[in-house]
Amino acid sequence: MIRNREALLESAQDPELAELALDCIAAGIRAADPSHATSERIRLSDGRLRVGDEPYDLSAYDRVLVLGGGKAAAGVARALETTLGNRLSGGVVGVPADGDTAGLDHIEPVTAGHPTPTEGSVEAGERVLTAANEADERTLVLAVVTGGGSACLAAPAGDLSLAVLRDVTDALLAAGADIGETNAVRKHVSALKGGRLARAAAPATVVGLLVSDVVGDDPAVVASGPTAPDPTTHADALDVLDRYAIDAPAVRTHLEAGARGDHPETPDAGDAAFERVTNHVLAGARTAIDAARDHAAAAGYEPLVLSSRVRGEAREAALTGVAVAEEALATGDPVAPPTVVLSGGETTVTVQGSGTGGPNGEYALRAALELADTDAPVALACVDTDGRDGSADAAGALVDPGTIDGRGVARDALARSDSHGYLAERGALVRTGATGTNVNDLRVFVVGRQT
Repeated sequence: MIRNREALLESAQDPELAELALDCIAAGIRAADPSHATSERIRLSDGRLRVGDEPYDLSAYDRVLVLGGGKAAAGVARALETTLGNRLSGGVVGVPADGDTAGLDHIEPVTAGHPTPTEGSVEAGERVLTAANEADERTLVLAVVTGGGSACLAAPAGDLSLAVLRDVTDALLAAGADIGETNAVRKHVSALKGGRLARAAAPATVVGLLVSDVVGDDPAVVASGPTAPDPTTHADALDVLDRYAIDAPAVRTHLEAGARGDHPETPDAGDAAFERVTNHVLAGARTAIDAARDHAAAAGYEPLVLSSRVRGEAREAALTGVAVAEEALATGDPVAPPTVVLSGGETTVTVQGSGTGGPNGEYALRAALELADTDAPVALACVDTDGRDGSADAAGALVDPGTIDGRGVARDALARSDSHGYLAERGALVRTGATGTNVNDLRVFVVGRQT
């Protein structure tokens, strides 16, 4: 899973601590594997499909369709094919180019773009919408909604173009907008997001199957909530553009028209579209954290879960993580070493230069700066569980007090948003390749005993 594991351990200050950090990361990613998570939650018995505790009598439906998209969509779809076999009538899922689509016979994958949408994303979105519009009350729609679905399923609303959607998405990400803010805009420039997939499929029975990459696992936020009521409005989306000074004239014109009532608002919780819709979270940030925690405990370390909901600027969040490790070493609070301190969530980076990086690289570099030139027995591994951290081709990084070999150069890299550039030169990047899942960030501080 970690392709450069041996090289990372060779350069670590304390290979034992580093090895445990990497093993915890690997355990977390494995637990969030979408095929595994789907198989754990979905069963077929006596003609009933059971999702969690909720049964669906397949004799009540003439067709069973799988529709959706995202980074984990292929894995969920593959598990559904294994479970349902010929009971499936067909389906379409939008998946990234590096997605593993092997084993899909009834469900057609469409190659789509991520993190910004492509023509393939438009094709996937339009085909999913077409199939949803053809559904009737005797159709069961299994809606696969996973992280990355916002980009993989692009169906521009009104007269908006793909280029306009790409530009506004890139601008919001570069400005440091969080996922809720970014999705408030995405929902209102899409014919599919913000509950509009559920509206298109009505009166079919819609079962949302979610692999969550958002803090709190809110179905309205995962992949911009295609099967969930939308609490935001066109006016809220305009507020986001104003807050971050986003220059997007075509989007602004579209949103202003919506705010005037010139085209329909996204459906809210009182909309009849949701009368036959349920959403189930198959895996989320806590899935990965709990698996990492269990691995740490089995290794003889006391695990402490700080939170699965860490957000804000990555470089600021890193200071809190380091402070907890330092306090544990100094006082034994909130947990005595040897310990593994875990957290997840979704931090952001306000891009300040032309470097290469992402939230986990920035978190790791900032933490390494704080630990530099100390004798603290600490190793930190932090990754994006999809295997790609922001704009970089690595999942994240493994750092310790020996990673920094020049504070000035490191601070300059941080100032230029070039965390991956700096860490790559020091062999600290963690490389997993595409993992086929996405439950957001996973951070592991391994704190040994002070000697």
